[in-house]
Amino acid sequence: MMGVEMKMKTVGFCDGITIPSCAPLMNGLSVADESEYVVFPGFCDVHVHFREPGFSYKETIETGSKASARGGYTAVCTMPNLNPVPDSVEHLGQQKELIDRQAVIHVYPYGAITVGQRGETLADLEGMAQDCIAFSDDGRGVQSDDMMRQAMLRAKSLGKMIVAHCEVNDLLKGGYIHDGQYAKEHNHKGICSASEYAQIERDLRLVEETGCAYHVCHISTKESVELIRQAKAKGLNVTCETGPHYLTMDDSFLQEDGRFKMNPPLRNQSDREALVAGIVDGTIDMIATDHAPHSAEEKSKGLSGSAFGVVGIETAFPVLYTHLVLPGIITLEKLIDLLSTNPRKRFGIPLGNDYTVWDLSKEFTVDPNEFLSKGKATPFAGWRLNGECLLTVCDGKAVYKK
Repeated sequence: MMGVEMKMKTVGFCDGITIPSCAPLMNGLSVADESEYVVFPGFCDVHVHFREPGFSYKETIETGSKASARGGYTAVCTMPNLNPVPDSVEHLGQQKELIDRQAVIHVYPYGAITVGQRGETLADLEGMAQDCIAFSDDGRGVQSDDMMRQAMLRAKSLGKMIVAHCEVNDLLKGGYIHDGQYAKEHNHKGICSASEYAQIERDLRLVEETGCAYHVCHISTKESVELIRQAKAKGLNVTCETGPHYLTMDDSFLQEDGRFKMNPPLRNQSDREALVAGIVDGTIDMIATDHAPHSAEEKSKGLSGSAFGVVGIETAFPVLYTHLVLPGIITLEKLIDLLSTNPRKRFGIPLGNDYTVWDLSKEFTVDPNEFLSKGKATPFAGWRLNGECLLTVCDGKAVYKK
């Protein structure tokens, strides 16, 4: 199998990783031209939903982690909108037991900011600090200024980061897609951009006041990008993420189908362009999928009735490689920074002997029926993409092989 190993190239991405172990693991894979097989460090997604405990019919730790490995990911951070919510040592422990038994990659759980994610009482941040990656109420914005201030002060004292889903409930007004042209033309209720950026603005004032380390989830608006750019210019300890769909789609892509419904929603073209500019200039630090599986029934009720959330961890790299790297918008090295280096650095997640092997010449059509995730609702169904994962290695062990 040394012949296979010699036809690989690492293009400088994998310093410190023991790549020779790749050769026996590649047994049985076809050999392409050496310019097309590339070894990357294992990707890291700081925003996924694996739905356990509480909602295993949507996804399990096992299916979510296997889907992640197929997408080239060796580390993920799981959000706390579960049942029970990980708001105490006992509840977090239930999730950790499932992770220990089922996960094929590294899975780092969040602890909730507030009890039950209800925004009324701080969760047991001290008790959970040792076993969670950070604190988040993802799926809900913390509405009370004072509650968020208390959370930031407590998190700072514990050396932990606040990871915020930013959404002002009073501005939602029953909306479920972006309050833009498509909503008007098709008589849908819209979600205004201010529902996101107004809470980011509030949180950034609190970060300046408290000195807390702060990370913003899935930003989608041009105003959010500019607010974070200004905060960084001030020297605040702030980072943010966006998702592959926000970088490659806008509300002109919408169809009357639940696979286009996510929160935040697809915004307009100027928002998408601002997000891409934020990726290029470094304002946006990383790309996270917000992989959010639901049952087929839950996603079958159109834009108005379907659950919020789409899957994306198995398509993230091909989507971004095809639509950002191949057109020359960013370099391949920049994409790997966004998918691996930057999230690991910000969240303190080691790389170890984790890597993933890709055939960049492989072209394919996205077929959700091939996903390892239980969730099949993706806005990228039918897209023609470049890049196929051949192998993912976590802790020196093959966890996915084509």
